[in-house]
Amino acid sequence: MIEYLQHWLPGGPTGSPEAKLDALEQVLQTYGLRPAESVPLMAALLSVPLPEGRYPPLHGTPLRQREQMFDTLTTWLLRATEEQPVLAVCEDLHWADPSTLELLRRLIDQAPKVPLLTVLTCRPEFHPPWPSRAHVTQLTLNRLTGPQVELMVARVTGGKGLPATVVEHVVGKTDGVPLFVEELTKMVLESGLLRERNGRYELTGPLPPLAIPVTLHDSLMARLDRLAAVKEVAQLAATLGREFP
Repeated sequence: MIEYLQHWLPGGPTGSPEAKLDALEQVLQTYGLRPAESVPLMAALLSVPLPEGRYPPLHGTPLRQREQMFDTLTTWLLRATEEQPVLAVCEDLHWADPSTLELLRRLIDQAPKVPLLTVLTCRPEFHPPWPSRAHVTQLTLNRLTGPQVELMVARVTGGKGLPATVVEHVVGKTDGVPLFVEELTKMVLESGLLRERNGRYELTGPLPPLAIPVTLHDSLMARLDRLAAVKEVAQLAATLGREFP
């Protein structure tokens, strides 16, 4: 949210404090928010220093100030929808902090009243802290099918065809995980195993065994380390093969 709000300020995080404060005052007034109440809250959130004596100090308990901040942010964002429809995208909710989730809950509650489309992505283990709503649609994205993987490979290569054996290898190796498809295809293109001819790629020699790139391997290993109870099963499976009884 802070990164989004920085776009309203000249120079972003590196702009001068004076210019950022002037811009903050202007945008909050434009959306009908009282500067005396809203500017100190938003300045604190955005780390914009306030000149001494320009605004009265914040009063109330930290909990009250937190509520005022949420009210100000919600009003700011909803007023923006009066100018044009707004698409709000927030990814990886499984890593979101409680304050971000609370703000999203408020926006979701108000969404039917304004031209606002909120798109949220998360891993299956994430459970939204807000109750279900009639205007909220949940979509479960499954692993890509073989034809979908082939289509994604074609997009990564810019439409230049790969040898069928390479495509089959990518389809079989990545298990339909989009990130793996993208990274493994890029690795093949950068490996020197292919040459381009007549708008297509062809192998320069036999296709050696290809592994998932190291960065993804490290990520998977870190996840296994956090799941100590199943790590032994994964280790046994690795020695038995991709399928076992």
